[in-house]
Amino acid sequence: MRYIELKIHASRQGVEAVTELLMRNGITGISVEDPADLEDILNKKNEYSWDYIDEEVRDRPEFEPVVRAWIEDSEEGRQLLQSLKLQIMNLKSLEMEGRFGWDVDFGRLYAEADTVDDGDWKDEWKKHFRPIKITDRLVVKPTWEDYSPAPGEQVIEIDPGMAFGTGSHETTRLCIELMEKYGKPGAIMLDVGCGSGILAIGGGLLGFGRVLGIEIDPDAVKAAEENTVRNGLENTVEIRQGNLADGVDETFDLVVANLMADLVIRLAEDCIHRVKDGGVFISSGILLEKKDQVRAAVEAAGFTILEIAEEGEWCAIAAQKPESDREEEVS
Repeated sequence: MRYIELKIHASRQGVEAVTELLMRNGITGISVEDPADLEDILNKKNEYSWDYIDEEVRDRPEFEPVVRAWIEDSEEGRQLLQSLKLQIMNLKSLEMEGRFGWDVDFGRLYAEADTVDDGDWKDEWKKHFRPIKITDRLVVKPTWEDYSPAPGEQVIEIDPGMAFGTGSHETTRLCIELMEKYGKPGAIMLDVGCGSGILAIGGGLLGFGRVLGIEIDPDAVKAAEENTVRNGLENTVEIRQGNLADGVDETFDLVVANLMADLVIRLAEDCIHRVKDGGVFISSGILLEKKDQVRAAVEAAGFTILEIAEEGEWCAIAAQKPESDREEEVS
């Protein structure tokens, strides 16, 4: 199958605005390349970022983030492409008018498109996806790479298929670090927007009793299901297609959402009903400039903030649902 690859050149502020625009149009196959992440890796600012970028990427000349999205090469897809280009132009016009504040700069918002085969797309990503040690305990490894785990390490083996979007690696690491800290063996976990299943599988390897991953993109659902089996967790991790937490009626010890700030804000009020009393809600994918907005929304939903972990330009928030006051029961 052939796809249209849409590339939008933006600033770091513009990445989230563009990503939200694409998702509003039903596009979830998105990846973000951020040179600031590359700079952190090359400067060894985090000891877990080794062996992530190969020489071809190390030497590339681009110095601005690029958001990539893939659209089916059909008449409908080409119409969507034209609509997206117009929406991106409008977004830049609104930014220049000061609609988002005079200190906001979304960058060039230059959009370009090319036609690619799905095999070419996947092979291109294979060049840049290497084993990543995300915490002391967990390493993410693509299926086509060899890796010998050190004592105490557990490996999440992933084949992203057409569902893979790198996003920002800090967000995944922050999320799993908080999962390790606030999750307990036997815990029941919900992963909202599970993508190719890294967090859900991570929960299974950390000893959680049951993990439910929800994902809207059918390609991601397929990849996550296959990755669950690949890691021997099909009896622990269930992957289900759905929109955020819609249709999920049960409650969980731990709810994780590695999405983006605006989605977390929308999700917080719903998540208070998905978390058990005393349970924890972990949200990530949040730029530091939106930290206060997300924190306010999480607190307004009824959670108590436990911790805000930061790395680079990103943060993750751990919040707890208060225990019920059982003294109100009257016979």
